Amino acid sequence: MAAWEQAVIETGLQGLHPEIVKLLGRLKYRTSYGQNQLSHAIEATHIASMLAAELGANVQISKMGALLHDLGKAVSHEVDGPHAQIGADIAKRYGVPDTVVNIIASHHHEVEQQTVEAVIAAIADAISGSRPGARREALETYVKRIKALEDLGNSFSGVAQTYAIQAGREIRIIVKPEDIDDLASLTLAKEIAKKIEDNLEYPGQIKVTVVRETRAVEVAK
Repeated sequence: MAAWEQAVIETGLQGLHPEIVKLLGRLKYRTSYGQNQLSHAIEATHIASMLAAELGANVQISKMGALLHDLGKAVSHEVDGPHAQIGADIAKRYGVPDTVVNIIASHHHEVEQQTVEAVIAAIADAISGSRPGARREALETYVKRIKALEDLGNSFSGVAQTYAIQAGREIRIIVKPEDIDDLASLTLAKEIAKKIEDNLEYPGQIKVTVVRETRAVEVAK
């Protein structure tokens, strides 16, 4: 039995467009930190099914979104862009429901999650990817990458603090509002993103968010 046939039978999601199913089968030959991507998709589907049932959400939509959430990785070596958006575009092209398309597009929080099923699928993805033994990345390597991201952000003038979040998929840059204005914040985000691209090795993509907070303080006496 082909890998794609086994995947749809095991998850109970027969009826997907044949082209979608073929692309799903390609994930058998992709890995992330040693974790097979087809096995990850199937595991995330089972987790999403249980979570949705417990929460009273739509089980079928949650399962379909979890199974297809990394669909874009099947062609990410051929098409430019984030794999979440690539997968969402493919799914929409082949008639996947809009709620599932949003699950695929939003599972790395690059677009807004529109339903509870989108949140469930993202949680299932995270559980499958972070459970003990799922991935081979050494803790030391992970910590070094997080520290390198934060050190890079802190190296820019006007930055008060840098925080790596979402397992290193995003960095939040807190700037000194007296040194960096709104226009400079936009420029800073682009400069930091470019420096990350030029100097660091990392899987997927990293979102750079610059936060400029202004406070007005008075004391009542």
